[in-house]
Amino acid sequence: MQVFMLSNGKLPTSKVLLEFALPEIKASFLKQNVQRVVVIPYAVIRLSYDERVNSVRDSFSDMPLDIKGIHEFKDPVEGIEWADAILVSGGNTWYLNKSLHDFGLIEPIRKAVLKQNKVYVGWSAGTVICAPTMCTTNDMCIVDAAITSSLNFVPFQINPHYIDATIENHMGETRDERILEYCIRNPHQTVVGIPEGSWLHLHDDGLDYHCPAAKPYAVFKYGKEKQTCFQENMSQFLE
Repeated sequence: MQVFMLSNGKLPTSKVLLEFALPEIKASFLKQNVQRVVVIPYAVIRLSYDERVNSVRDSFSDMPLDIKGIHEFKDPVEGIEWADAILVSGGNTWYLNKSLHDFGLIEPIRKAVLKQNKVYVGWSAGTVICAPTMCTTNDMCIVDAAITSSLNFVPFQINPHYIDATIENHMGETRDERILEYCIRNPHQTVVGIPEGSWLHLHDDGLDYHCPAAKPYAVFKYGKEKQTCFQENMSQFLE
């Protein structure tokens, strides 16, 4: 099993999509003999799906990969079955998760990753949906009849783009306060906030945290103080 959960797709200094994690992702592709990649761009709202797929092609231009958008398949499930790796773009998590349910893709993706050992790479919205639900997204709900259950690759909730900050003269809730609200209403759940330029790597031997900039991740649990952590091995969160 190879699941990469990136906080974001680009940094301010990035030249290409996924640049900060590409060495590890490409190494995984080589190890798993990935030849065909399907990109799920449903979360993309302000760009076209083809533009996002082309950005992915640019990121992997040095590898002999056949990369297609899932919208190029008449039946989206065929795209999952065709691919050796599944890349899920960031954007609006509500629209992404609803689209996966509408197209009947939740179980096919879970089967592909958990039983067929296909590589999964998600960033931002594509990372949020790796949790049991997408309730800890930062996004506005821009669709009706939204569904919150998601891929459930990990047993905890994820908050990407995590930032511990307050804005002067801003009277709305901070990110910590929003996550605390979630924990109060879901006291059995753990929330992991991962900062920009970081990712979680779920593999056969456990779960690891990576951040080249050495920023900590944050852990939220009901009734406990927030913890900021640097340790790479996070396998205890899978228990």
